[in-house]
Amino acid sequence: MNKYFLTIIMVFIMVSNSIPQIYSNPDYQYKPFEPPVDIKTVEERAEKIISEMTLEEKIQLVGGHNFFYVKGFEKYGIPQFYLSDATQGVHLRKELSSSLDKSVAFPCPLALTATWNPQLAYEYARCIGEECRAGDIAVLLGPGMNIYRISQNGRNFEYFGEDPFLAARMIENYIVGVQSTGTIATLKHFLCNNNEYHRRTTNAIVDERTIHEIYTPAFKAGIDAGAMAVMTSYNQVNGEWAGQSKFVIDTLLRKSLGFKWLVMSDWWSTWDPEKTIKSGLDLEMPGDPLMDKPAFQKRGDITVKKNAMKLLNEGKISESDINRMAKNIIKTFIAMGLYDRPVKDLQYLNNFKHHEEIALQTARESIVLLKNRNNLLPVSSNKKILLTGDFVETLPGGGGSANVEGYDIITMYEALKNKFGDMITHIKEPTDEEIKNADVVFLSAGTLDSEGWDRPFPLPQEMEENILRITSLNPNTVVIVNSGSGIRMTDWYEKAGAILYAWYPGQKGNIALAEVLAGNFNPSGKLPMTIEKEFKDSPGYGYIPENADLNTNWDDDLNMDSPINNIEYKEGILVGYRWYDAKKIEPLFPFGYGLSYTEFKYDNLKIEPSLFDGNGKVKVFFDITNAGNYDGAEIAQLYVKDIESSVLRPEKELKGFKKVFLKSGETKKVEIEITEKDLSYWDTKTGNWKAEAGDFEILIGASSRDIKLKGKLTLR
Repeated sequence: MNKYFLTIIMVFIMVSNSIPQIYSNPDYQYKPFEPPVDIKTVEERAEKIISEMTLEEKIQLVGGHNFFYVKGFEKYGIPQFYLSDATQGVHLRKELSSSLDKSVAFPCPLALTATWNPQLAYEYARCIGEECRAGDIAVLLGPGMNIYRISQNGRNFEYFGEDPFLAARMIENYIVGVQSTGTIATLKHFLCNNNEYHRRTTNAIVDERTIHEIYTPAFKAGIDAGAMAVMTSYNQVNGEWAGQSKFVIDTLLRKSLGFKWLVMSDWWSTWDPEKTIKSGLDLEMPGDPLMDKPAFQKRGDITVKKNAMKLLNEGKISESDINRMAKNIIKTFIAMGLYDRPVKDLQYLNNFKHHEEIALQTARESIVLLKNRNNLLPVSSNKKILLTGDFVETLPGGGGSANVEGYDIITMYEALKNKFGDMITHIKEPTDEEIKNADVVFLSAGTLDSEGWDRPFPLPQEMEENILRITSLNPNTVVIVNSGSGIRMTDWYEKAGAILYAWYPGQKGNIALAEVLAGNFNPSGKLPMTIEKEFKDSPGYGYIPENADLNTNWDDDLNMDSPINNIEYKEGILVGYRWYDAKKIEPLFPFGYGLSYTEFKYDNLKIEPSLFDGNGKVKVFFDITNAGNYDGAEIAQLYVKDIESSVLRPEKELKGFKKVFLKSGETKKVEIEITEKDLSYWDTKTGNWKAEAGDFEILIGASSRDIKLKGKLTLR
């Protein structure tokens, strides 16, 4: 190793020590949220208010008001409450509320999940909750948490990846973070809203076991964490729209998962007021018809507010049905203390600087280094750098209700120019010679995903051709991907010198990108989803009619005249890496994958006890050593394999993980606990979780396809 390179390493270590490699608060321990008002008081106050309200008033309460409000009644001490999107920050609607002049644009939730840092999920969400309080927002319409089933889903950027265990751990901390500020969090979209292609006319056909093992664990974690609201989805589930499905809401959400607070519909997603009232739903949003769209005009005013009295007079519903709906709404706001204090608290405006810092730290920990041939990265200080591509001067982000504009935006050009100075030159359309003459090319590419429609797995043809051209002309090309989901990289993966997945980074995220490229921060993010070589490899392939146009628009999204698209979840529990393992399909990048500027070694696996009677916990110990020259963080993953089972089980299932920071040469002992539940599957015969006695393999890995240590656990 030459003297110059050693100098670069030392500079990296000194600079990186000033930047936190992992967000960690030693005083924070996850604890479920408890509402500030006790349940006895809640019940008594709610009953009193309900007894005083007229029937007409209760009917007005159970439908939304002014599109994003819950109606208030001053004479009962009930204020109106504003509901605002979304998971990655506060979506400002100036036409409805002028209480907040600005809100921080955080990295997208899929990026947050790529940090594998539950503490950071708490802090990220707490910041958003504080901005809600500053903006007079009672209810955050997030977190969005549908499972990443297909890479083409336009809303993957809003969600928490393909694995229910990882999503659950991030969600439970997110819920506590938001609600610790006194803001109500909303788990959405319940259930199986896993694509945006004509979502209102999609029917998800999914079996009981798959629902419980894949699509509800994150919701259950959010409920157990104390979430106070749930929003139903647009799609049908096994033949009935979720927002009016008694099975989805009453049987599954309330009885099986134990949710007891406010259930609302998504906006314009219910079509039969009688079913809606009987389903267990409490609040129909927005409560008024969308009459300027032809497909909606045909149906007329089918809202609960318009039809409830008629249904009562016909004997199809009872006043007790309306009372139940109204009482659940009132109970939820009483329990959170919102009848006793103002929602708005301007002290939180003083915390925006901290929010920006958390957004930046999230971006840092989220960046995933997918390839780094010949240690091309980090870039040393004597290189001639060419910067080009699609998102150099604009900030990429997801569209729809989740969009957050942010402020004081740092573009990629600004961040990289500030970091590399005269070393870097931005050329929008470089010539062949300019590409060849650069020591390194930074090439920006990606997608602009959105609510309301899906997008193709391949990049647009012009962008794809540009990547192929530049990587062919200069092998030292670093492709920087900004996207809210996986993209097709198969044709140019081998040609690229390095690939960084930088997601939708938020308003300060390009600073993090510059730090990673320059070596001030050692990348530690790992994929929360699998990136396949071809979309046909995906478990969800074939979910749309052949030759369907994915580049739709809001009018298409609202078109209820589209035929029902029955999507059979034929893969069952084999979602994500479970599918690729079972089908022996080699993905381009596996779940849990991510490189570092250093190297980590795993040793000394111990399982205590190795003979387990199902009571208490099993402790799994192992050592991780940073065997490289850089300080850095590793995300160790624990998977469980049932060696012999009476039912189909995945080859492996994630059941634990730990993010560990290690200085160069340092070794740390890692401990991860598992329980009998982690060895279980959903038994449809008993309608409960079941762990079969026998041998299980405990797998410790750096990704789902990079297993470092193996051990055996026997359940007696």
